[in-house]
Amino acid sequence: MSLYRKERFVMNRKIYAVVSLLILLTFIGYIIYDSITGGKVNRPADETGKVPGPPEQWITDQVLDITHGQLISVAVSERGDIYLGGNSFLARYDGSLKEKWKIKTDSKINAVSVYGDTIYAASQDIIYLSGIDGRMITEWGPYEANSIITSVSAGRTTIAFADAGVKRIFILKKDGEVISMLGQMKNDFIIPSPYFDVVLSDEGLVFAANTGHRRIETWSVEGVKKAQFGEPGTAPGAFCGCCNPAHFAVIPQGFVTAEKGINRIKIIDINGEFIEFVSSKNSFTPSVPLDVASGDGVTIYAANPADSKLYVFKRKNPRPSPAFQSDQSPI
Repeated sequence: MSLYRKERFVMNRKIYAVVSLLILLTFIGYIIYDSITGGKVNRPADETGKVPGPPEQWITDQVLDITHGQLISVAVSERGDIYLGGNSFLARYDGSLKEKWKIKTDSKINAVSVYGDTIYAASQDIIYLSGIDGRMITEWGPYEANSIITSVSAGRTTIAFADAGVKRIFILKKDGEVISMLGQMKNDFIIPSPYFDVVLSDEGLVFAANTGHRRIETWSVEGVKKAQFGEPGTAPGAFCGCCNPAHFAVIPQGFVTAEKGINRIKIIDINGEFIEFVSSKNSFTPSVPLDVASGDGVTIYAANPADSKLYVFKRKNPRPSPAFQSDQSPI
């Protein structure tokens, strides 16, 4: 190699190293910024410092303080039992918030789902299966080397889980075998942070939060995207800041969603149209969204990792709203 070519080669390597360092520093800077601001956005506020909007029609009916570990996730069964997951525990409560059992786990339970007599509890890379009596059955995974499982949903014939580490949704048989993956090729998911929810219906529909695009998408279990809705913004029906909706659940009215940045919980219909706020004028930590669950759309449960409390919301007017009386349902 000539002296000129050698010098040019050395120069190119230096340029490549500088560019790589700049990219790495930019990525680290974004992570630090997002962790500090929590995806904060500029939004108008009234004299109380709250974001103006439609009056809230829901109240905090009960609050359950979890003292045996940080609360992270919540699910509700058809029977009305409540399942909580958190830092090294999985627990079952009845509808009156009386503890039925609690078991220790080797890791944090980031997501919980229940179907029939089986509970599916997801850690970062493992899905634990338990009976509703608290007896451990088996475990599945890891499915990927870099998994960050953030959501799991159990249906009649299949199981779905969202993996923010590889930015895909996995569809499993009831024995844990992978039958399809969503989010490949051109229809990929943009997941800037570990908030990535999925809900599976018995009719073969998969609802997924594409948080980088601030929308909810509808897919088939075979991996075909069918529809989507959502837009960025601070309006009641929009999704604010970064990585929203952070959590959501399917209810008869449509969806109940939880956001971070502007920490608010709201109900939208099956087409993404705003119905009402469940909680928007609150003192929740802006950067820490609440996991949400509901079995009937009348009572909504929200698990708050910031204070390790379960909030139970009910409508001020116990009569169902017109949207709830509709026979339309996303599932």
